[in-house]
Amino acid sequence: MESRLLVMVVVMVVEEKGKEGGHNKERWRGSEEEEEEEEEKRRKDQQQHTPGILFPIMNPFSSGTRLRDMIRAIRACKTAAEERAVVRKECAAIRTSMNENDQDYRHRNLAKLMFIHMLGYPTHFGQMECLKLIASAGFPEKRIGYLGLMLLLDERQEVLMLVTNSLKQDLNHSNQYIVGLALCALGNICSAEMARDLAPEVERLLQFRDPNVRKKAALCSIRIIKKVPDLSENFINPAAALLKEKHHGVLITGIQLCTDLCKVSPEALEFLRKKHTDGLVKTLKDAVNSPYKPEYDIAGIADPFLHIRLLKLLRVLGQGDADASDAMNDILAQVATKTESKKNAGNAILYECVETIMSIEDNGGLRVLAINILGRFLSNRDNNIRYVALNMLMKAITVDAQAVQRHRATILECVKDSDASIQKRALELVYALVNETNVKPLTKELIDYLEVSDQEFKGDLTDKICSIVEKFSPEKIWYIDQMLRVLNEAGNFVKDEVWHALIVVISSASDLHGYTVRALYKAFQTSSEQESLVRVAVWCIGEYGDMLVNNVGMLDIEDPIMVTESDTVDVIKIAIKHHALDLTTKAMALMALLKLSSRFPSCSERIKDIIVQHKGSFVLELQQRSLEFNSIIEKHQKIRSALVERMPILDEATFSTRRAGLLPAAVSTSGGASLDLPNGVAKPSAAPLVDLLDLSDDLPAPSSSDGDFLQDLLGVDLSPAPTQSGLGQIQKAGTDVLLDLLSIGTPVQSSSPTTEILLPSQNDKSPIATLDARSSSSSLSAQATSSARAAPMMDLLDGFGPSPLKPEDNGSVYPSLVAFESSSLRITFNSSKQPGNPQTTLIQATFTNLTPNVFTDLIFQAAVPKFLQLHLDPASSNILPASGNGSITQNLRVTNSQHGKKSLLMRMRMSYKIDNKDMLEEGQINNFPQDLGS
Repeated sequence: MESRLLVMVVVMVVEEKGKEGGHNKERWRGSEEEEEEEEEKRRKDQQQHTPGILFPIMNPFSSGTRLRDMIRAIRACKTAAEERAVVRKECAAIRTSMNENDQDYRHRNLAKLMFIHMLGYPTHFGQMECLKLIASAGFPEKRIGYLGLMLLLDERQEVLMLVTNSLKQDLNHSNQYIVGLALCALGNICSAEMARDLAPEVERLLQFRDPNVRKKAALCSIRIIKKVPDLSENFINPAAALLKEKHHGVLITGIQLCTDLCKVSPEALEFLRKKHTDGLVKTLKDAVNSPYKPEYDIAGIADPFLHIRLLKLLRVLGQGDADASDAMNDILAQVATKTESKKNAGNAILYECVETIMSIEDNGGLRVLAINILGRFLSNRDNNIRYVALNMLMKAITVDAQAVQRHRATILECVKDSDASIQKRALELVYALVNETNVKPLTKELIDYLEVSDQEFKGDLTDKICSIVEKFSPEKIWYIDQMLRVLNEAGNFVKDEVWHALIVVISSASDLHGYTVRALYKAFQTSSEQESLVRVAVWCIGEYGDMLVNNVGMLDIEDPIMVTESDTVDVIKIAIKHHALDLTTKAMALMALLKLSSRFPSCSERIKDIIVQHKGSFVLELQQRSLEFNSIIEKHQKIRSALVERMPILDEATFSTRRAGLLPAAVSTSGGASLDLPNGVAKPSAAPLVDLLDLSDDLPAPSSSDGDFLQDLLGVDLSPAPTQSGLGQIQKAGTDVLLDLLSIGTPVQSSSPTTEILLPSQNDKSPIATLDARSSSSSLSAQATSSARAAPMMDLLDGFGPSPLKPEDNGSVYPSLVAFESSSLRITFNSSKQPGNPQTTLIQATFTNLTPNVFTDLIFQAAVPKFLQLHLDPASSNILPASGNGSITQNLRVTNSQHGKKSLLMRMRMSYKIDNKDMLEEGQINNFPQDLGS
């Protein structure tokens, strides 16, 4: 549309040839058609006087071709190749005319170039023609020249340097129309250099006698102060003078100039706020109460453009200033109540009025009025009006949430709108409106709509519902009920971390285990195609299947159901055989069958038959699990019940923190050795360790670890044997918290065919730890496979349960060493060595609190140079009693690869909390006994 309009303008410019400048408005020298008619008449007269001579017909692509003929030829092209050929010929003719310095058709050639430029073809060769036409004396040539300058050039062109002098002359021209042309061009292509050179002329023209020139000068001034903000102080007084104009066009441009001045100049803002706020309020009042004027009337509203500009300027002046805000309160209330809302122009004024009310200093009554106006907008049939109302309500909710709450029902209806953009914006607003008091009704409305919503919208709606339920849940049973409804309706749209979190909550709600597993069993019967629901159901049935069969933990709100052991196994069998379910779900189902084989001994053979069916699976993960679980059922009856006993209660706080990305699962302090911490103990981030690693210039910085939630839960070190890879490398121990928990993850990397499992303390449950470590891996590494071919396959379950490393009784023991002491904390090292292994030093660190305050969340970090390898066992506790009334111990193992050459060195960092205030201490120890190192 814009290009068509510009074509019409170009054609009109060329064909009409403009009007000659001056106060008398002289007529142009004649139209193009008249010139061509005269040429045709001359040619015919010559043929009549010389009948024997034939004159050649004009080339259709010569420089004398009319613009309309070229446009007609281009539009007649049927292919892009034809169009390019026409443009190429026309450009060649224009170049020829330029080389011949054809004065008669220069304006026509430039008009053609502008049209060709609009089609996207290069026209840089015609830039100098613009300058030649601008330098002409006549108004028609200048007009087409300035039009070409604005269209063919921009402020980055170096050619503009040549036009500055012409612009300066035209800005001082006696013809006001030529002055207007120069201002229009300068306002469109002004660069910073041109702004500095021509700012005095533009400033002078702000007081010109003709209102059209003043209006264009004000618009040009806006461009200048944006390009060179330092010049804004020169325009403050002239711009303020324009605010008293009676001519609406000049007044609007003056208001816009003042608005932009306030944005770039604090001095201008303060000056206008003190001197002209009352005057602007009076101007707006006059505009609101003005009688009907046909020249300014739009749909019954007197000059809505002036209203909007005034409101925008008042908004800028009122922000952060209570006095200015008080001065405009009355007129804003008048605009909000008197403006007609049935017309689009009135709605535009009301919207600007609302935005102004929300931006100025606090006035409770006005803001309620503004929010009520937005509430009316939500009932409008026009989608654009409803969308801008939702946008404004999003801003208003931070100012006055209670007033927005009154329109909650209308906003909920917008969520059900057919327009996708309104749906999403309304959903964001509903999410912002939710609090502890209204979470239940709002969640019910959203879940009810989830059942009938479009597939394209279900993803966004599901995410918001899950976030609301998790954030504002008043009780666990309500949380579980709502999440099950969501999984039942849109389980395929639920993200992994959502159902992971649900499993954590179910695990921690011990009194709801029976209720939950029964509810999931019922939901599975009707929605087995919802994958997330199937995963949660399979996990819960595997853990609490006996509660399902025996109706354990019945609540008053539920009815008993009859489920046999065989029915429970059937559910898992369906999940395994469902062709649409992915590998993760089927692997979880196999794990659930293994657990049910212990809980339902009578179904053990049937479960075994189902598991064995996958020993030939092409999916390596399923094949491996089938073989391993079959081996457990056949050969390890004595330990099976211990291996598959129920998971310990999962800590919600730790999972939530790790899910938010605030903590890694484990912090490694040597190549491949990880620091395991008890469940519920905050983990240090990897970043602080970087500061500890400045003992050597070439020490690699540690990276964050994806960690293993099961490691944290059971205190199991699944990291490979230490290597010489250097200090601070962190071993990836799994891909996802709950996938590891649910026995699904990445292979445990090992440098040998067998997996070494270290238990930090004898109190850990070895069978559980061993099974989960074994089953949480997928297929063994290629090394393990190749080694298995060379040696008979060994059963990893036959030799599990190594005891933690302890110094032998007859080993070397060294005197106690105070490794660190401050006014609040003392750390003592008791060192020993095993006979026959002088490179390895076993250290027991004892932490003593020297203050009367209890230390909580105590975390000990250590870093050593590259020639040392450090392994830390979990601390005995993370709470250190006050005043030395107790202590915490932690075992360290240091291996010195340069034993006999270099001594032990260690840098330490201790973090803890006193009354929930984070504390941090650091220290370095290099005074180990000499025979510990060299």
